[in-house]
Amino acid sequence: MDLVLDTVDHYVLDDLYPEWLESDNFLRQTLSLLAIVNMGGVLMYLIPATISYFFIFDHRLKRHPQFLQSQVSLEINYALGAIPFMGLPTCAMFMLEVRGYSKLYDRVQDHSLGWLAVWGSVLTFIMFTDMGIYWIHRFLHHKTIYKYIHKDHHKWKVPTPFASHAFHPIDGFLQSWPYHIYPFLFPLHKYVYLSLFIFVNIWTISIHDGDFRVPWLLKPVINGSAHHTDHHLFYNYNYGQFFTLWDRLGGSFRNPSAFENDGPLDQLLKKEGHTNGTLSRNNKKVT
Repeated sequence: MDLVLDTVDHYVLDDLYPEWLESDNFLRQTLSLLAIVNMGGVLMYLIPATISYFFIFDHRLKRHPQFLQSQVSLEINYALGAIPFMGLPTCAMFMLEVRGYSKLYDRVQDHSLGWLAVWGSVLTFIMFTDMGIYWIHRFLHHKTIYKYIHKDHHKWKVPTPFASHAFHPIDGFLQSWPYHIYPFLFPLHKYVYLSLFIFVNIWTISIHDGDFRVPWLLKPVINGSAHHTDHHLFYNYNYGQFFTLWDRLGGSFRNPSAFENDGPLDQLLKKEGHTNGTLSRNNKKVT
């Protein structure tokens, strides 16, 4: 995060702060990180979620009986209200990185394995965070805490991309915690870390986008929108983030209903009388 902080300092903040407040001042860094986390969080939510909503999300799902009235605006308002509070602990983690407590490094040659370490860290980051999010997510479903923290996210039975960040702030930060803790445990190139942070944000939006298509070869492996929509509908299945591995190991895997022609869109079309075929996205019947 020091790369982002230095860039924003150079192009924006140096002209706003008084000269006596040096760039490495703790108070200045805190204020700057809070601004970056909040503005960046909103932009990284609204821009890709809006693109996904208008170009990927299947708008026929809005006719589903479990799709709430004014759901899109409710999702957006909830997320925008939660982001500033999620930003507080996020800022604290970034401050530790900026202050040099993590294992982030600047140059490929700083690691003895060079590019092998760079590409290997992408794989281990995804595997580590997938495992961490699975167990945190499953913990959040425990009956003693579910109604206090995670239940709000399940308000959206048939989610849109805007539901991706519509979490209780504690819920949102806990599920992002594996992303933050990884560079304190394992070496990670700074640019790779920033790239992965963007990737996981887009992935989180994608599993709420209502596009249930997955290449057939990847269906047994990838945890996509079809899996996660079933999680919203049936609660105790498909907790995973990227892969189905931990759901299979943990006994919580459910083959997506959309893969069995019984997903929310299939049910909707059957209810609306399209029994001899389905309607494509442009409302043309296909058999």
